[in-house]
Amino acid sequence: QVQLVESGGGLVQPGGSLRLSCAASGFAFSDFSMQWVRQAPGKGLERVAGINSDGDLTSYADSVKGRFTISRDNAKNTLYLQMNSLKLDDTAVYYCRFGITKGQGTQVTVSS
Repeated sequence: QVQLVESGGGLVQPGGSLRLSCAASGFAFSDFSMQWVRQAPGKGLERVAGINSDGDLTSYADSVKGRFTISRDNAKNTLYLQMNSLKLDDTAVYYCRFGITKGQGTQVTVSS
């Protein structure tokens, strides 16, 4: 079955960086577009970034554009999210998503 396992979250100060990873299995990862989404406390799910199957087309929410970079390694069945210049508002649980399936998420907390 489809399995997505996120990792790399943690506590970071404003202005800091984190790199999230998502290990995918159970489907032909290299054939499909992938997304990162997040859910902040008390808020709905927000699409953060998307990437096509080849990794040469990306898109970002306005709130993260210029600070976050989505990428993938199809040989490793892994999706990444490089997050720089983190802000307090970036605090959320981050999920990778394939179709309607997402993993268990990884917590990112930005706090001074």
